[in-house]
Amino acid sequence: MPPVESSRASAGPTTTETRSAKLLPGTTGYRRAILALFAAGMATFLLLYSTQGLLPVISDDLGVSPAQASLTVAMTTAGLAVALIPLSALSEKYGRTPVMAASVFSAALIGLAIPFSPDLTVLVVLRTLQGVALAGLPATAMAYLAEEVSPQAIASAIGLYVAGNSIGGMSSRVIAGFVAQFAGWRVALFVLGVISLVCAIAFRLLTPTARNFTPAAISPRALLRTVTGHLANPLLVRLYVLGLLFMSVFGSVYTVLGYRLSEAPFHLPEGAVGSIFLVYLVGTASSAAAGKLVAGLGRRGALYCGIAAVAAGLVLTLAGSLAAVLAGLVLITAGFFIGHAVASGAVSRAATSGRAQASALYLTAYYVGNSVGGTVGATAFHTSGWPGMVAVGLTAMAVAAGVTLYATRRAAVAERRGAAVS
Repeated sequence: MPPVESSRASAGPTTTETRSAKLLPGTTGYRRAILALFAAGMATFLLLYSTQGLLPVISDDLGVSPAQASLTVAMTTAGLAVALIPLSALSEKYGRTPVMAASVFSAALIGLAIPFSPDLTVLVVLRTLQGVALAGLPATAMAYLAEEVSPQAIASAIGLYVAGNSIGGMSSRVIAGFVAQFAGWRVALFVLGVISLVCAIAFRLLTPTARNFTPAAISPRALLRTVTGHLANPLLVRLYVLGLLFMSVFGSVYTVLGYRLSEAPFHLPEGAVGSIFLVYLVGTASSAAAGKLVAGLGRRGALYCGIAAVAAGLVLTLAGSLAAVLAGLVLITAGFFIGHAVASGAVSRAATSGRAQASALYLTAYYVGNSVGGTVGATAFHTSGWPGMVAVGLTAMAVAAGVTLYATRRAAVAERRGAAVS
């Protein structure tokens, strides 16, 4: 059973009690909490993208097209997107730790069953259920850190949690690629399931008992009112659209990448294709650089930089040189993480209330973008080759540039009106 989270008296803890209960860097509780969420984040992204680097061999083994095989990624992220808000709401009543533990354990156990799928239909159904199970972690983890970690340490704590996400996402492709090259895709997925189960056990053993959680009643009406209020906010909607567009390109590129590199003129083996996903680490540096870009160019200026980098990277991947394709992937990855960091960071600032739900809506749009982008990109690749996929990506970036330009003009008009009034 997950550790039981304690609640305070109805009056709530005093300020002194709250400060003394917060986890501080250097303490055993803080280290345990960070390691626990690092393990949970790693398990989540190991499982979420476990089939992405294996799509060519899944296509060959099951006799399905790239678009059909891509459903093993698209439906997983779609399941996560649909379940994000309901499961994050459950954590308000039943506690952050129990929901996160149930999420990561159930997803890992499903992961152990997936390699035995007899056909694509069963594989896609199980992957969809796995996505639903994983939805209990992302938004809930952020709420847990905000409640349990000292305010001055939250930024670094979230950074370590995101590092677990990044390493998990990269490792799932790299490990799966090398294992599949020698033992097949089913064994590769089983290995990822075992690693994820070990991470789930580590999370359960390491997580400190929550001391600042207070259960709250779940009110579907109030939740709906908050969500509709956010969707009526033009600024938030623009940020959601940007998250969706950036992720649609990123998802389509990395979904189709294996097919591109395993075919002529490259003919790379599965292990080599998996190692290409090390480019994912570029996201760590570009996410950090996003803050400096915003400071120097403003939010919209940083978005333009991200859009330009993705578009330039897409064009560069059209070359027949592996070095050019890799350079293009670096630009696409860097541009995506800049756009994602700027848009997601702006959501919490733009929402004046219901910030958890505002962030959950952003994540929903983000993962819908991955699902739609992966499927549309794979379909375009199947019908028109890599140039078709690039055309889809450039169209998405053109729309993102239009959304940003619209926001820039609105801001300029508002500034002129303000100057006129003053």
